Amino acid sequence: MTDESTTIGRCPDCEMELYEYHVLIEFETEDGGTGVFADCPECDDVVRLNR
Repeated sequence: MTDESTTIGRCPDCEMELYEYHVLIEFETEDGGTGVFADCPECDDVVRLNR
């Protein structure tokens, strides 16, 4: 089970700290890493983060 209080990074637009519960989708990047699209409540926008 995922701990929803885990930080996943900061919004690239407004620098708000984002958490697991903001994640909309996870995907594998071309280099084999993991990327996520998350919903930033401050910007009210979907942002892309790399893990």
